[in-house]
Amino acid sequence: MSWKLGLGLGALVLYVALAGCNLFWGDLNQDEGWYLYAAGLVRDGQVPYRDFAFTQGPVLPYVYAEVYSWVDRWGVMGGRLFTALLGGLAALGAAALAARATPSGWKCAAGLLAMTLLAGNVYQSYFTTVVKTYALSSLFLVGGLLALSYAGGRLRAAAAFAAGVLLALSAGTRLSAGAALPIAGVYLLLQRRRLGNAPWLMFGIGGGLALAGLSAPFLWCAPEGFRFGLFEYHSARAPGTLAQLLVFKAGFVSRTVQAYFLPLLLGLGLAGLRWITPAEKTAGLPGGGTPGGFGGALWATVALVTLVHLAAPFPYDDYQAMVFPVFASALAAAAARYLAEVRARAAAPAGEADPWLAWLLALVFVGSVASAFSSPVNQDWFVLGRDRIWWRLKQDSALQKVRDIGAWLGKKSRIGDVLLTQDTYLAVEARLLVPMGMEMGPFSYFPDMPTERARALRVLNRELMAEQLTAAPASFAAFSGYGLAIRSPEVAPLTAAEQAELWKLVRLRFAEFCQVPDFGQAHTVLRLFRRLPEDRP
Repeated sequence: MSWKLGLGLGALVLYVALAGCNLFWGDLNQDEGWYLYAAGLVRDGQVPYRDFAFTQGPVLPYVYAEVYSWVDRWGVMGGRLFTALLGGLAALGAAALAARATPSGWKCAAGLLAMTLLAGNVYQSYFTTVVKTYALSSLFLVGGLLALSYAGGRLRAAAAFAAGVLLALSAGTRLSAGAALPIAGVYLLLQRRRLGNAPWLMFGIGGGLALAGLSAPFLWCAPEGFRFGLFEYHSARAPGTLAQLLVFKAGFVSRTVQAYFLPLLLGLGLAGLRWITPAEKTAGLPGGGTPGGFGGALWATVALVTLVHLAAPFPYDDYQAMVFPVFASALAAAAARYLAEVRARAAAPAGEADPWLAWLLALVFVGSVASAFSSPVNQDWFVLGRDRIWWRLKQDSALQKVRDIGAWLGKKSRIGDVLLTQDTYLAVEARLLVPMGMEMGPFSYFPDMPTERARALRVLNRELMAEQLTAAPASFAAFSGYGLAIRSPEVAPLTAAEQAELWKLVRLRFAEFCQVPDFGQAHTVLRLFRRLPEDRP
């Protein structure tokens, strides 16, 4: 077995192992519940923005609706399994993208390097295994750029058209991915003297048609809900003072560096080598099959998407999970090209014939394994936190705990029953409905919104929340520390008085019978309630 095959298999085994660990032991995220619940509603014929609130692009619920039988069978774990498959396809696509952007003779090395950087990152694995938008958006993003790399071939018009469609689908999954569209368009315009006008025209047609198809139906049937979900909800969050804003931005940068330390270190090392010992551009390098400047387009995509994330009022480092495969591809291609230039100038054997290449890639693989072993995400699989000097170990994984409670609630209820909860993943596990307006879980409460607007947007204000707490046809209620505690769109805590008012309404109809410690995201206490006998219909 050649070293290339061994290294490739090692990277794949590492990727699958980390994805499996995150699938079973990865901590829960509140988004998982309402994303999967939205997909279930779409499967049942409802339309996002019109029939229920949704604050991302419409692509994810429609894609996940196609495999919702997995969720019916395995609950949240089924959604995670599908997400992990999407993330794995995106990683393989990133390896192919790195190879496309690399000179001949070094393609295999670039693909292996990109795959290794992705395989050993536990943080990336977690956020492309739990049910978030990142895996699907990343798959479309990488696929669109991969199609773009073929815009210089015989089927250049078809490739450019496909690139436009796929990049639009990525933006329709997560809006910030839309930054890749102008980069690709400008790239094709700059290449028009070599490629002709067909590629950029077909790219614009493909992207335009896809964007129209993703927006026009919702602008027609639910214009207010569509605008609110994609734009107003996100822009309404304010970070506060300038000092707070700077802290959030610095935190985004700091946590991103921590999450992707090894690839960023490799990138800085490569930049340093190019500055200290620049390799002369060698005209004799075999071409990579892509139009000139394609590597620059990859770097520009990473930069612009990152700037969009940084510009958000509350930038979260996990946003970068969707664009990291492109970063890994661009970095691997740049490293391979530098080595190719150095070896060509030295008249040394190129590509896979280079005796040093196997050792260099093996060293990166060992570094990735060490990085994976040292990731703080690993500790979260088994540890709840520290109590003074003692580590608190988990008795069950967060996923298993929600599965057990959901199964119990499902047995005590009938199909079609309502569960009064803002922990939507619990309703998904129990195969129960949530009250209308609570589809977005803890992010569905807008206390100060006018009632008519709240009804139109399918969310709850103070009046509508009171209606649901006092009249929802639910036999059970379940609230963790996220329940009745958050106001939107600020995503800020409710005051103690506001929370007490809501809890008073709950206790008019429900009696608490159980508390489950260390439940769900952030391991808060889950409180279970049963409807009072005198309140039963």
